[in-house]
Amino acid sequence: MNLAEEICSLQRKLIDGSYRPEAYRQFYITDPKVRLIHAPTYKDVVVQHCICDQVLAPLLENRLIYDNAACRTGKGTHFALYRLTGFLRDYCKRYGAHGYILKCDIRKYFMSIDHSTLKQKLSKIILDKDIQKLLYGIIDSYESAPGKGLPLGNQTSQWFALYYLDAFDRLIKERLRVKYYTRYMDDCILLHESKDFLKDCLATLLQFAADDVKLVFNEKTQIFPIANGVSYLGFHFYLTEAGKVIRKVSSAAKYRFKRSLNEMKKDFATGSVEYPEIRQRLCSYLGHLEHGHTYRLREKAIREFVLVRGNMDVREDQ
Repeated sequence: MNLAEEICSLQRKLIDGSYRPEAYRQFYITDPKVRLIHAPTYKDVVVQHCICDQVLAPLLENRLIYDNAACRTGKGTHFALYRLTGFLRDYCKRYGAHGYILKCDIRKYFMSIDHSTLKQKLSKIILDKDIQKLLYGIIDSYESAPGKGLPLGNQTSQWFALYYLDAFDRLIKERLRVKYYTRYMDDCILLHESKDFLKDCLATLLQFAADDVKLVFNEKTQIFPIANGVSYLGFHFYLTEAGKVIRKVSSAAKYRFKRSLNEMKKDFATGSVEYPEIRQRLCSYLGHLEHGHTYRLREKAIREFVLVRGNMDVREDQ
């Protein structure tokens, strides 16, 4: 109702430099795991949406490597899944089905990003002092520990997190010259025929993470044979001797899917959710599962998915 008035007020504050982010609204999400979300006010959402579209995206998009896959136009989860699939197929053609994988995972990535380091990196590409001040204010509006952390809930946090590890990506691609490398936010995978080479890579990356970006890897970081397969973004990848790549849903993702089906049945039975919303949620799950070798899982789920409310009995195949 007050759109024009609020927009003009926000414009004045941005021009005179008096704009400050307001307090975050906190809440937890539990899927796929428990996370504390800090949601900005609607006014701050408008500001951040503008910053991301008009400043961060145009400046950062062409600076990021192609295989930095998260939260970018034309990329995302499914892009990363198929990119790793292509890497495994190409690797098998060149070296066979034997080799090694280095999987790196950063401990509490968003909560560990150092404010001073992030500001220093941004200052190299953002020269406008007013925009610098605005971005620094958003960065300093939240702390998980003194001088550290980005809130899960800010749109700017996604772009900051993408760019924060850009030098890490370039170390892998340009100095270590690893051809088969993909990263989705803080989860990255390297393929190579030599285990010793990957050990040297890991030592270099550990040192770089500690010195340049002040981060540490967690216990999921390890080197293992390609024959073991690798878990990535909710799927477990297997490479056969014939060069075929099998993508199966991870046990955790399968459990979440079945739990969600049961929750949808209960929501429909109690009348808290209507059938069109149930169908939309179910189609979203099935659409994601279609990116793996999940025909039997999907067929069984549809066959057993029966919605009951009073005398109403609705089967999804109807």
